[in-house]
Amino acid sequence: MFKKSLVAVGLAAVLTLTACGGSTGAGGGGSDEITLGFAQVGAESGWRTANTKSIQESAKTAGINLKFSDAQQKQENQIKAIRSYIQQKVDLIAFSPVVESGWDTVLKEAKDANIPVILTDRAIDSPDKTLYKTFLGSDFVLEGQEAAKWLIKDKEAATGDVNIVELQGTTGAAPANDRMSGFADLIKAESKFKIIASQTGDFTRSGGKQVMEAFLKSNPKIDVVYAHNDDMALGAIEAIEAAGKVPGKDITIISVDATKDGMTAAADGKINFIVECNPLLGDQLMDLTKKVLAGETVPERVVTVETTFDSAQAKAALPDRKY
Repeated sequence: MFKKSLVAVGLAAVLTLTACGGSTGAGGGGSDEITLGFAQVGAESGWRTANTKSIQESAKTAGINLKFSDAQQKQENQIKAIRSYIQQKVDLIAFSPVVESGWDTVLKEAKDANIPVILTDRAIDSPDKTLYKTFLGSDFVLEGQEAAKWLIKDKEAATGDVNIVELQGTTGAAPANDRMSGFADLIKAESKFKIIASQTGDFTRSGGKQVMEAFLKSNPKIDVVYAHNDDMALGAIEAIEAAGKVPGKDITIISVDATKDGMTAAADGKINFIVECNPLLGDQLMDLTKKVLAGETVPERVVTVETTFDSAQAKAALPDRKY
């Protein structure tokens, strides 16, 4: 699976100089060096920025030659990047899918080229599990359930309807689908919980602000905001404050991610509860890459370990937050 080394001393020297210049060929030009092609979703949030940094730094520490692309939240860009990695004959391809569907054709091309694939952060809905070796990431359904559990307990004494607005992630993306279903499945047991509006903010702060502004205009009584990530929650906070309301008091806010900005808002009482989604997947990805290429058996699903934070817990954890 690894690339054969070039023997000629002169050519090896040329390759070494080329590598120092930042332009390496497929496989990196060394017999033991691994070349990993990674197709990232984009840079839509603080979470994604931390995820990218983790992967880049971990690859450098592990001595893995990383070829990185930013899809700018467009599936066609990711597919183009994956096909480019196939043409370059990288050792392994990893990517975080923009959406769940539409990957079978390009992943079949990678399989036919004998290039293994690892999914990170987000899953795909293909029935063909042979198209990838493993999926490394969070349990998004559980994240939605954790958000619902806290809300049910927090509003236990509420006697009237609890009106909820939902800021969804990117339409068709696994975290958006799963965080929505996990949350809805638990709150439906109690009729007082009403999701009165639900719309995508595309995981961005500007999207969260824009959607929340519209929600506030069309819904006179909003009790709870459930945001699929911190950036949308922070955008919603801006809209709530601009409307003359107090986030965290007049409107309860629940979010997912636990980025430093989100945790700061929680420590200030503006976000009431955050479900953690750990972006620091780099070390695990590099470890799985080496194991797959060494022919070792890896689990089909590797779930990251995460926790939750109320305002007091966020304040205590914030000084040591890495992202």
